[in-house]
Amino acid sequence: MNVNIFEMPLDFGASRHGSDMGPSAIRLAGIREKIESLGHKINSDSVPVSINPQEYENPGNPKAKFLEPITKACLSLAEKVYQSALNNEFPLVLGGDHSIALGSIAGISRYAKENNKRLGILYVDAHGDFNTAETSPSGNIHGECLAASCGFGLEQLTNLYFEGRKADPSNVCFVGTRDLDSGEKLLMKKAGVTVFTMSDIEKFGFSAILKKIIVFFKSHADIVHVSFDMDVLDPMFAPGTGIPLPAGLTNREALLLMEEMAQTKLVRSAEIVEVNPVLDVRNQTAILAVNLAARLLGEKIY
Repeated sequence: MNVNIFEMPLDFGASRHGSDMGPSAIRLAGIREKIESLGHKINSDSVPVSINPQEYENPGNPKAKFLEPITKACLSLAEKVYQSALNNEFPLVLGGDHSIALGSIAGISRYAKENNKRLGILYVDAHGDFNTAETSPSGNIHGECLAASCGFGLEQLTNLYFEGRKADPSNVCFVGTRDLDSGEKLLMKKAGVTVFTMSDIEKFGFSAILKKIIVFFKSHADIVHVSFDMDVLDPMFAPGTGIPLPAGLTNREALLLMEEMAQTKLVRSAEIVEVNPVLDVRNQTAILAVNLAARLLGEKIY
């Protein structure tokens, strides 16, 4: 497989600085070497857009902070992801905060629509990212990105790259969720997304939930985009992330999830976001990100 790695050192969507250094931390953890060791060819390894430091930009709308630089960066990313998919390559996007999902999802969505394929989204995240400017308590766009991709929110976000929603909410599946704002929870229920919370995992066991996820995508999607936020993991396994929350996925569960998704043969694009090396311990979060990407691209223990 030909893989394109796109580094997106963007941290405008979050309150906490440091995730802009995430792509370089993942690079230094050996992602290129890891992917090539699996027999894949890396066609490109680049930063698709020049991004100023957050301090040099005006936050603007307090309910959608840094809207202009985020949409500008994500528009560029969307075209890169689309062209990569069009060339039958695998776009792997390294964040940065989760607002970059606006670009990743828009790009793969255009490819899916032009080829009459149903796009499924696996959203591996402790949070819903399903706020709008009206419901967001922080105004941080990394908490509004998936809602916008599903057609809810500001027009500058919902119509990014092309007009209209990028993903059908009925084809969106969350896993590992454990921290939702009241407004976004209501919108998620209204939209009809599928959610497997950490409580579900505790109650039924991870293997049972994993089987449900696989069945979901085999019945709801022709291609899948995996959006993986490192804060879904318990901080003991991934301390280097902007919003660490206890009682998350274990490293074993996350690795198994990626391995099982790879075996569906449906995954066409992915992003790994919210690695913050400022908060990390000996780069262990970035190293785990590399291993997660490898499993998604076909690595097996035996």
